[in-house]
Amino acid sequence: MAIPGNLLSATTESMDPSLSGWTAKLNCTVSRGTGGRNGDGTLRLSSSAAGEMQARTVWSYSITAGQEYQAFCDAAGTVPERIGLRWLTAANVEISISWSVTTSSASASWHRISVSDYAPATAAKVQVVVSSVTPGGAGVLHSFENVYLGSPMRTTGNLLSADAEGMDAPTLAWQVDANCSIARQTPPVTWAVDWYWGGGHVLAMTVTAGGDASVRTTALSPATPGQEYIGYAYLNPPTAGSTTWVELRFYTAASALITTERANLSAPGTGYYRQKVSKVAPSNAAYVRLAAGITAGTAGQVVRIDGAVITPAAPLREGSVVPYADASFEKDVAGWTVVSGVATLARLTPWGTDGLEGSYAMTVTSATATTSVIRSAKFPIGSAAAGLDFTAEIGTKVAAGSWNLTRGIRWYSATNVDLGLTSGAAGAVPTPNWWYLSSQHTAPAGATQAAIEWSLTATAVSSVLRLDRAALWQSLPLDEIEVFDADAYIKVTFRELTAGDTVTVWRVASNGTRTLVRGTNGLIDGDTLASDVLVIEDYEAPLGAPVSYYAETKNSSGGVVATRASDTVTLAVGNAQYGWLKDPGNPQRNLHVMIARAPDWARPIQQAEYRVKGRRNSVIHYDTRGGLEGDLTLYTQSDDEREQLHWLLDPGTTLLWQASPGYGVSDMYVAVGQITEARPGGAATEPLRIWTLPLKEVDMPVTVGVAGSAGRTWQDITSEFATWADLLTAFDTWEDVLFNRRNT
Repeated sequence: MAIPGNLLSATTESMDPSLSGWTAKLNCTVSRGTGGRNGDGTLRLSSSAAGEMQARTVWSYSITAGQEYQAFCDAAGTVPERIGLRWLTAANVEISISWSVTTSSASASWHRISVSDYAPATAAKVQVVVSSVTPGGAGVLHSFENVYLGSPMRTTGNLLSADAEGMDAPTLAWQVDANCSIARQTPPVTWAVDWYWGGGHVLAMTVTAGGDASVRTTALSPATPGQEYIGYAYLNPPTAGSTTWVELRFYTAASALITTERANLSAPGTGYYRQKVSKVAPSNAAYVRLAAGITAGTAGQVVRIDGAVITPAAPLREGSVVPYADASFEKDVAGWTVVSGVATLARLTPWGTDGLEGSYAMTVTSATATTSVIRSAKFPIGSAAAGLDFTAEIGTKVAAGSWNLTRGIRWYSATNVDLGLTSGAAGAVPTPNWWYLSSQHTAPAGATQAAIEWSLTATAVSSVLRLDRAALWQSLPLDEIEVFDADAYIKVTFRELTAGDTVTVWRVASNGTRTLVRGTNGLIDGDTLASDVLVIEDYEAPLGAPVSYYAETKNSSGGVVATRASDTVTLAVGNAQYGWLKDPGNPQRNLHVMIARAPDWARPIQQAEYRVKGRRNSVIHYDTRGGLEGDLTLYTQSDDEREQLHWLLDPGTTLLWQASPGYGVSDMYVAVGQITEARPGGAATEPLRIWTLPLKEVDMPVTVGVAGSAGRTWQDITSEFATWADLLTAFDTWEDVLFNRRNT
């Protein structure tokens, strides 16, 4: 699979189908091995003699001096290895090599090695170099694959820099907080082949003396009062019994510490485990930073840290008012309490035992076959909540015994006056596995707060129930559809789906014909849902024809678990003299243009004529007749419109032409040949242009996805670039800034 943003070709990245992108550099021969994960091919080095062996990319890649670049790959062998960025001048003269720290030990299992550094002032090009550092003689083999070169990988929306997240730059973005020393290490750790944000260097914190020890990010990241933040990092504890942790710290504008929130890792072993912590920024907060550490450490113990992130928290269900801490139980049970009965509440440990979100769940344990009532904290639902419907939902799993359940919502006024409980009928908690259980109720007069309240009856002694992904939100339609005639698209929203399920979406014509709808990865056909809400902007919907939308989701077993069907709507045709030229992958380029003349269509066919001696008629061999071909003539009426048409046509990609139904032409995907831009005559300042676009009918592009920012924000820009000058150097257009398409 292609690594996003890779400057290397697919062949150089994966060694499939050849090693054309690689060559030996030092003391080795190279050959194509097998057994890779990113395709079967691997780069296999065989040492010619004792000593270090190296291979490099054949090509050198243009870069910008002063900009940071990253290279990583997966490696496997019998000796340690490293990876480097080989900086070159414009004349391909080597300036220096930025090497990663050599792996601490050899590993025959695939493991990540990575390096990140800033291009020297005189650098114009770069190559990737891989190295096996200590072969003891000739014939030692070492394998590499899944190679990346480009901008440093970082989690979208991370308030921390790429250096603070991945630890790959030589200048650490972390500092000692208490009782420790820090360094970069490269332990051989196996990560998923498509997990690009972890592995390679880690931050190694070594405890100086017995006691608590900690590190923290060097920079303070901006924070907004009232916004909930999630911080996390992968922790590698020295022992399974060690108490390691991550912590969010909030500061004033004067950098004075206000408050902290810590979450301890309940480690099942000594691997790498992601621990999360969350907190709402206080009213006087201006900054936030991440810290990590160990409680009661022993001198010489090492805690390793990787993949550090701080990001604004998003609700686990669209519109949910339940904070992350109360919804996911990554730290503890937060504001949940036992109102009555013998039940106890606890975070399910150790890490990774079970859950729907994150690495933990909440357990409800009843020692006796009795009834207990559990309740969440109170959450604000707005001053105008009275009369509105709200849905409360929690994922449940019976771990032992059996349970009956009554689901409800308890309402409160702004002054915390209890306005009573609304609930439904009792029923058995279903088994086995996880089930989302919800109930919908109407807020009474005066309600501005609400709490989820469940009455749980254990029908057997020692019953255990697991809960996760708690949510409370104003009930909205499961499907909504909006028409935007001015821009010729339809927006469809499907709600209350299940993240992780797969979804297929069709556009349904009035005669029942179904057509797959385009999403960010191409046509939406079995795509994995990233959240419980799916929003589609369909720029390929027909003009003047009624359509509706139908979605179907499936679970991991392939069974259909949910369907959604929208209302029927129609995009207005508008002025019949105009038509649309659209780029399916980049709808921001779409253009509404005046048509001068519709094409006179031709349909070519390949034929071979054989003249038979003595016969009047020829013998004709032929292929299937081709699609429509013809010249579309249109006008642009201003310089801006002319530039927009050039912008649309420049990539040379497949376009969608939509004309008024009165033209007698169905919507058509076309390839545009050599264009002609003519002047109509008259004054030289006349902005009108007459265009001739040679069109050839082609099939709908299947794999082209709608370009999107994937959550990219200005915070991503400020985390990556120190000045506007740096930004202007890295990108050619604002569209490139939005989509993170750097000019290298």
